[in-house]
Amino acid sequence: MDKSYNIALWLDQWLRVRLGMEETAALYLKLGILIVATFFIGGIIWWLMRRVVVRGINGVFLRTKITWDDVLVEKRVFDKLAHIGPALFVNFAAPYVFGDFPKVIPGIIVFTDVFIIAVIMWSVSSVLTSINHILSDIEKLKDKPWASYTQLAKIIVYIIGGVLIFALLFGQSPIAILTGMGAFAAVLLLVFKDTILGFVASIQMSAYDMIRVGDWVSMPKYEADGDVTAINLTTVKVQNWDRTITTIPTYAFISDSFKNWRGMSESGGRRIKRPIYIKMSSVKFCDEKLVERFMKYDRIRSYVSGRQAEIDAFNREQGADKSELINGRHMTNLGVFRHYCLAYLQTNPKLNKDMTTMVRHLEPTEKGIPIEIYCFSADKNWVAYEGIMADIFDHLLAALPWFELEVFEAPTGNDIKQIGALLKG
Repeated sequence: MDKSYNIALWLDQWLRVRLGMEETAALYLKLGILIVATFFIGGIIWWLMRRVVVRGINGVFLRTKITWDDVLVEKRVFDKLAHIGPALFVNFAAPYVFGDFPKVIPGIIVFTDVFIIAVIMWSVSSVLTSINHILSDIEKLKDKPWASYTQLAKIIVYIIGGVLIFALLFGQSPIAILTGMGAFAAVLLLVFKDTILGFVASIQMSAYDMIRVGDWVSMPKYEADGDVTAINLTTVKVQNWDRTITTIPTYAFISDSFKNWRGMSESGGRRIKRPIYIKMSSVKFCDEKLVERFMKYDRIRSYVSGRQAEIDAFNREQGADKSELINGRHMTNLGVFRHYCLAYLQTNPKLNKDMTTMVRHLEPTEKGIPIEIYCFSADKNWVAYEGIMADIFDHLLAALPWFELEVFEAPTGNDIKQIGALLKG
C-alpha cells in the first residue's frame, strides 16, 4: 500500500480515535491539514528548485566563455521553470489529499496541468525573447526584423498552448478542438489580418533588404522622417528628428512609397544639390578690362588665360571685327563664374572629390538662370553637412559681384513703394 495513502489513513484514525472528533469534522480537518502540508511541501520544492537547481544552471551558464547564454540568465528563463516542480507535486498528491472527495480530483489535476502548460508557454516566450536579443546583438544580423519573427513564433506557441488548455478544460482531444476552430477561421483571419500582413511584409523587407533598424527613412504620408528604432510584427517605429515617435503599419512599407537614406549613409558622402538663380540681365560678354580683372583671381587665372588664348587664336583666324563684342567669340561673365564655382568646389577640403562634382546650367525660368551646384559632402552628419553647404553658398553668393552678376530676387513691398515714389516724383 502506498505510503501517502497510509499517512492519510493514519491521520484520519488519529483525529477520530485519539481526539474523538466526529467523522465529518475529522474529514474536513484532515483535508485542511493535508492541503496546508501540500502547499508547504510545494513551497519547499519551489525554494529548492530556485536555490539549488536554477542557481546551479545559471552559474554554469555564466561561467562559460560564450556570452549568448548569459541572456537566458538575464531573462530569468530557468526561474520560470522552477514553478513546474510544485505543480507536478500537487498533481501527484491530489489523489491522496482529496481521496475523500473523488469528484474534486479531476478538477485539481486539470488545473495543475493547465498551470504547467501556462508555465511552459511563459518559459518558451522568454526563450524567444532571449533569441531576439541575442540575434539583435550580432553585428551582421542586428538590422534584421527579428522581433517580427519572434513575435510570430510567440503567437504560434500561444495558439498551441491555448488549444491544449481548451482540450483539457473541455475534455476533448486537441485535434477535435482544431477541427472545431475551422468554423472560426474567417473570424481569426479578420482578427489577425494586421499580424498576417505584417509578417508577410517583414519577410519581403528582409528578403529584399528594404529597411533595417537604424535606417533613416522618410514617409510623408505618415509624417515620418527619422531613424527606424524598431521593426515589429505589426508596426515599425520611427523616431523623427524632433524626437517624436511615429508608428507605421509594417505592411505600409510594402504598399506605400517611402525614401530610405541608407544608400547615402553607406556612400562616401552626402549629396549637395542646390541652384543659384542668376538675373538674366546681368549676363554679358567679357571685354578686355573684365578679362584682366579675372586674371587676378587665383582660382581661375590659368583657366581664363588658356581660354582667352584659344578665343584670340580663333578670332584671328576668322578675322573677327573686335570693335564690337558681338563679333567672334568671347567669354561671358556667367561662364567664367561657373568655372570659378567648379574650381572652388574642387579645392574645398570638406567635399569628397571621388564622387561627382559639377556646376551646370538648368533651364531658365521666370526666376532667372539656375546655376546648380552638385557635389558631395565628405561629412554625412546632418549638422556638419548643413554647415558645409551653407559655407559654400555663402561664398558663392558673396563672389557674384566680382563677376558683375546679380542674383535674382522677387520684388518686395519696399521695392514697390520705391518705384511708386519715383513715378510720383
